[in-house]
Amino acid sequence: MPLRSILAGCGGYLPQRVVSNDELSRTVDTSDEWIRERTGIKQRHFAASHETAAFMGAKAARAALADAGATAADVDAIILATSTPDQAFPATALRVQAELGINRGFGFDLSAACAGFIYALSVADGLIRAGQVRGVLVIGSEVYSRILNWQDRGTCVLFGDGAGAVFLRASDPRDDDRRGVLSTHIHAQGSLGGILYVDGAVGQPDRPGHLVMNGREVFRHAVTRLAEAVDEALAANGLAYADIDWLVPHQANSRIINAMGKKLGLPSERVVMTVDRHANTSAASVPLALAEARADGRIRGGDLVLLEALGGGLTWGSALVRL
Repeated sequence: MPLRSILAGCGGYLPQRVVSNDELSRTVDTSDEWIRERTGIKQRHFAASHETAAFMGAKAARAALADAGATAADVDAIILATSTPDQAFPATALRVQAELGINRGFGFDLSAACAGFIYALSVADGLIRAGQVRGVLVIGSEVYSRILNWQDRGTCVLFGDGAGAVFLRASDPRDDDRRGVLSTHIHAQGSLGGILYVDGAVGQPDRPGHLVMNGREVFRHAVTRLAEAVDEALAANGLAYADIDWLVPHQANSRIINAMGKKLGLPSERVVMTVDRHANTSAASVPLALAEARADGRIRGGDLVLLEALGGGLTWGSALVRL
């Protein structure tokens, strides 16, 4: 039988600096009321100069390994999802590898915007099922405060910085046929790339390199695509909405999160929401939310957890995991 990926540990890291809506309103034409009503966000964390994607990713990775009872010697690969890497190369994943003192295996970065963690989880699960690796760190780490246009109040108030990580360990399903990543489902539609993107990069040095978003269009596609991804995951496993114990969604907007919870028939206490305190941390948002809910005891061993996210590209996907 093929190996199965067990989600053995979770970890997260948030920058020390907390920025409230009121603090933002001193420099941005906005207000606490305006932000809360439209997004549910109350505050976010912004990175200091030393808190790079690699720095935060390494912190989250260490926490995930500790939670799993694992060490750096158990890591065969590191897949790091980010839109804000420290450098064009080497990959931020390799900076994390060096920070953890790992001198074996491999690592690489993956770019799928806010859906990056779901994409990275899917790739890691595939590597384990194929027997190529036995232990993988999957990390989402973002420093979006460095790509925001502070003159655009429609976007600059939505995002924050942080990192989240999980450690996947190979297991023979004959030893434990209940736990593990049941399935992952990833999609993209490049023709919709114009509704959410960063305007410039190394290949376009004349552009400002700021995030640009058509919020109304993103919201419309998010509700539809995420609902499809949820149904796809359940159908692939012969499950129904009632089988889901927890929804851990991408933390972009409380209205989208509430809409997904309602669709699944889950009470609010079964939907993990951190957007009010973290804002949108892109690829870091799902593992950060998962790590928080595991650490405080809400999500327990044996629970069936649905993960989902949508980001620029457009990219989107879902995963079903039995913890």
